Amino acid sequence: MRVDRWGWAPLLRLVMLAMLALASLPAHAERIRELASFAGVRDNVLVGYGLVVGLDNTGDQTTQAPFTGQSLSNMLSQLGISVPPGTNMQLRNVAAVMVTADLPPFSRPGQRLDVNVSSVGNARSLRGGTLLMTPLKGADGDTYAIAQGNLLVGGVSAQGGGNSVQINQQAGGRIAGGAMVERGVPLELGANGGLLELELKQADFGTAQRVVSAINAEFARPVAAARNGRVIALDGPQNANSRVNFMARVENVQVTPTEVPARVILNSRTGSIVLNGNVRLYQAAVAHGSLSIVIDTDVGVSQPNPFANGQTVVVRDTEVSISQQPGTLKMVEGADLMNVVNALNSLGATPMDLMSILEALKAAGSLRAELEII
Repeated sequence: MRVDRWGWAPLLRLVMLAMLALASLPAHAERIRELASFAGVRDNVLVGYGLVVGLDNTGDQTTQAPFTGQSLSNMLSQLGISVPPGTNMQLRNVAAVMVTADLPPFSRPGQRLDVNVSSVGNARSLRGGTLLMTPLKGADGDTYAIAQGNLLVGGVSAQGGGNSVQINQQAGGRIAGGAMVERGVPLELGANGGLLELELKQADFGTAQRVVSAINAEFARPVAAARNGRVIALDGPQNANSRVNFMARVENVQVTPTEVPARVILNSRTGSIVLNGNVRLYQAAVAHGSLSIVIDTDVGVSQPNPFANGQTVVVRDTEVSISQQPGTLKMVEGADLMNVVNALNSLGATPMDLMSILEALKAAGSLRAELEII
């Protein structure tokens, strides 16, 4: 009665209807732009070699990095300054660097790019340096951008009295908007009669089939067809403006991808183990125990009596002890991820031991997942 008096019953009914409506929506639906990308629409990597000047005595030592002096001489000669042959320029305010950048698709001349600058010599720090004009080239050897500007280095160091302190790395820096695009990469979408290709980021036949069905349902006609588990062909319009609208509409179509296969990733270097939610552990018995062997050697000296005409010798007393922790059979089983984690934790094994146990469970047929060792 109190609910009706305060008018909460209609509100509760609305909340229940909203929950039912949400429950009827596809679970974990994602936009196609999160699952796939159009063929050809990608970044292109650029790289260049240049010089950073203006360092506070933290640059390359030209005796150990002779290419820095050669690069400086070549640059000065292009500016009309001749350096006598054989001159040993002991400059500590210059560093040779490699400059890298990503050229986004549809870039046009005049646009700005962020660049990363990394030392290739023995410079201690690039803080306070200025990158001189550096051509950035693509894989074809053509120049696509020119980089220049002041570096921003996040690290810092201080030294004195034989002690030094350093925070973060200082042999690299970044220049925001430090490169200007000189030419773009030619890209003609739909040049073959409006035909477009959509490439899934993860090849999966089930997801490809769902993407094709969702796109055809969105346009109410068959505009998509799967070529394989990754590539989907689209029959797009030939007009450029209509093609852009078509691609934007395709990217926003909601699709529920198929579940990823059960997989366990083992990192042998760090000892980390990652399991996804589809891992299943069928019933198995596991015995885990650790065997430790300790070898202890005690070195002593045997000293003869003063008139025994003997020799002083070194005596080694070696003791070997073996200890083994008791290991009992334990049942492990799990139908979902939490049960699998609890079952594996009950063994009390370290991550390194757990790697061997998981491999044994996989060989025994109890672990239903792909093992990937990185």
